[in-house]
Amino acid sequence: MSHDGADAQAAANAAATSRFVQRLQQALTVGQLERLQLIHPTGPQESLAADVQRVLVRPVAIKGQPQLSFVFRHPTKDITANHPVAQGLALIERWLQAEAFRNAHLHTPSEEVQLAFSKKGKASVRVGKVAGATAATSAASAMGDGAVSDPNASASPAPAHNREKHRLIGLDRPFLRELGVTDARGQLVPAMSRKYKQINKFIEVLAAAIDRSPLAQAQALNVVDFGSGKGYLTFAVHDWLRHNRGVAAQVTGVELRDELVQLCQGVIDRLGLQGMGYEQGDVRQYHPQALNVMIALHACDVATDYAIHLGIRAGAEVILCSPCCHKEVRPQLLSPHPLRPLLKHGIHQAQEAEMLTDGLRALLLEAAGYDTQVFEFISLEHTNKNKMILAIKRAAPEASAQVLAQIHDLKAFYGIQAQCLETLLRADGRLG
Repeated sequence: MSHDGADAQAAANAAATSRFVQRLQQALTVGQLERLQLIHPTGPQESLAADVQRVLVRPVAIKGQPQLSFVFRHPTKDITANHPVAQGLALIERWLQAEAFRNAHLHTPSEEVQLAFSKKGKASVRVGKVAGATAATSAASAMGDGAVSDPNASASPAPAHNREKHRLIGLDRPFLRELGVTDARGQLVPAMSRKYKQINKFIEVLAAAIDRSPLAQAQALNVVDFGSGKGYLTFAVHDWLRHNRGVAAQVTGVELRDELVQLCQGVIDRLGLQGMGYEQGDVRQYHPQALNVMIALHACDVATDYAIHLGIRAGAEVILCSPCCHKEVRPQLLSPHPLRPLLKHGIHQAQEAEMLTDGLRALLLEAAGYDTQVFEFISLEHTNKNKMILAIKRAAPEASAQVLAQIHDLKAFYGIQAQCLETLLRADGRLG
């Protein structure tokens, strides 16, 4: 790029940044700011640690004084800092002027404003209207570009510091209405309160996983959700990736039951959703063209093994599954000394088989080049299964000899002759 071209782009970027900051100031002035998200950091900057993955900003009131609450999201923790409004705004403006983030998303009741920097460094501002916004909120946020008032002034009170927890999936999202989570006015249906919390908890887990994975800076993703059912989580993943994160995501739900496939495809068609589809299929025969994130919740017994195997074989960077119905290992389970008195009880046998099965799955994922966690997840509707296996692909797979030895020792101790995932991986030659 010529010197004159670089100067012109710098000037255009400064103008775009100024326009975005002006929108932010206006939203604060009229009490319309819901949240600001700063994502895809470009490197250390003022008040930004090197490992910060994103910053979430929202207005709060502390001891009656308006503040901006900053949540700095790190790979293993969140750090919160509160600033007076003017000070917080100045910090945000300095970050944006320094191009410290590739994307900034401003949310108000009536608008969604995005500042984005392309791969070539060109800034652009996009303004979208929120479906169902009232005339009052639209008018409040539609102040002229030059009408910037004192940012410490507020036409309406700042939200209380102890207000209800912010949800990544807001109640205004159209798919929630289509699936019966909210009513025609966008209000939460009381019977779906638990489901709504589950949706948001899952998205929190997924968000943290992506931020820790090689996909953290990805601008496009392919996601497949096996056994996606009515699609609560499938639609939520698509909505969050496209609406919140600004990623060109292709999300596919794969479901055996044709009536659910038709139901969900109907929602996709009615809402005109881009980058989403529903297919009838079985994980054992499904072959995705591309796969970055593999999700399989409550796949029964060895269906979980087939789903994990597909994710590994396709090179998925993130694998998320919630196993169900641990039938394969239990008939093989011995009661070795000194566990025999404990395992004579059926309930203990079932718990031991579940722990052993998922423990072996986690070890096999590690042997295949993934960092793996097994943790308790919020229980989903109609089931008490609440365990999740999360696997994130390592940039450089390490030698797996020690992990394979651990798998061998566990199988020998319990007398396990066969485990489906191990059999599938060995058939591929992935375990040596």
